[in-house]
Amino acid sequence: MQLNEMIARQIVERTMKIIPYSINVMDDKGRIIGSGDQDRLHQKHEGAVLAITEARVVEIDDATAAHLKGVKPGINLPIFYQEQIIGVIGISGTPEDVHHFGELVKMTAELIVEQAALMSQVQWNKRHREELVLQLIKGTTLNEMQLNAIADRLDLDLNQPRIAAVVKVLPKKDKPLSLEHLQQLVHLLEYPERDNLVGILSVSLNEVVVLKPITLTTNGWSQEAETKRINQLLRRVKKEANFQIKIALGDYFPGLSGLARSYDTAQLTLNSVANRLGEVFFYQDYRLPVMMSSLLNEPWRREQLELPYKQLQSGDSKGLLIKTLKTYFAQNCDSALTCEKLHIHRNTLRYRMDKIEQVTSLNINNIDNLMQLYIAINLFHWAK
Repeated sequence: MQLNEMIARQIVERTMKIIPYSINVMDDKGRIIGSGDQDRLHQKHEGAVLAITEARVVEIDDATAAHLKGVKPGINLPIFYQEQIIGVIGISGTPEDVHHFGELVKMTAELIVEQAALMSQVQWNKRHREELVLQLIKGTTLNEMQLNAIADRLDLDLNQPRIAAVVKVLPKKDKPLSLEHLQQLVHLLEYPERDNLVGILSVSLNEVVVLKPITLTTNGWSQEAETKRINQLLRRVKKEANFQIKIALGDYFPGLSGLARSYDTAQLTLNSVANRLGEVFFYQDYRLPVMMSSLLNEPWRREQLELPYKQLQSGDSKGLLIKTLKTYFAQNCDSALTCEKLHIHRNTLRYRMDKIEQVTSLNINNIDNLMQLYIAINLFHWAK
């Protein structure tokens, strides 16, 4: 720990509120880096050099001050941090008048130094935690042993199974967003402590990534349990924050390398639901559009995939055919359940299915044709 001008300035300001004398703070070389007398800044203080060299309190009267450079009458006390002298605090005045203030200002200075060191360590940990998170989700040249060594220094457990979640911050009532909003979200995700690993993904896109711990069972991990935790977060956001969020959770993949894959599924899910209403989205519920999202980036493939949907749109202005087909697929192609769900007669369903085949030129009894219809309905109607 080293004294700098910012810490020295804090020491001067706080101690001069306590006592009616000018305060000087010198670094470990005896240079004045903080003072109640601005004209003395950056001067060498030979009394401080003596206090550092001999590790003792140095009192300076008028006669002594006359023989030392950059010195006025007063008292100079070494500042210790972890049993090492890192600087000196001086009180200007007649030694007899200021002597009894010495231990008070020394204790105040050392408390400020300890607080600054603690804050510096917290910021260091926070920055390196975030860097580790970004390394884990974006891929890294570090091997597993190196990653675990970094995690150990940060007191993190990378053996804990985790899934990635991407949280997008959205404005409330058209109020502009800022970095402070992202930082507030990070705080909400980190406290109370749930062993979440959090990092700001993009300030411009207002996105934060969370590596959430999960409990694995023979049946995998519980989407229901994560939903409960997410709902707690949503309640806190609504109560404490001036923004809204949309969150997408990826799937679990084993090993440290699996975190990058989990992140990919979460990010692609969030991209897929960009125009969809709602707050919480699980990759498992949108697996098809997520896995096929890359195909939609190629215009000719997108055109081919969405052709049946567009044909149904143009051939059915009321949307009955799309609604029927969507329900049919939701009921696992069970005609009886589809009729029950839509409250229609079997003959009505048969008529609508014939109409679908006529409009799209696709045979529902042909597995290849049925798959084309399934993709068109679930990929394009779902995205609307």
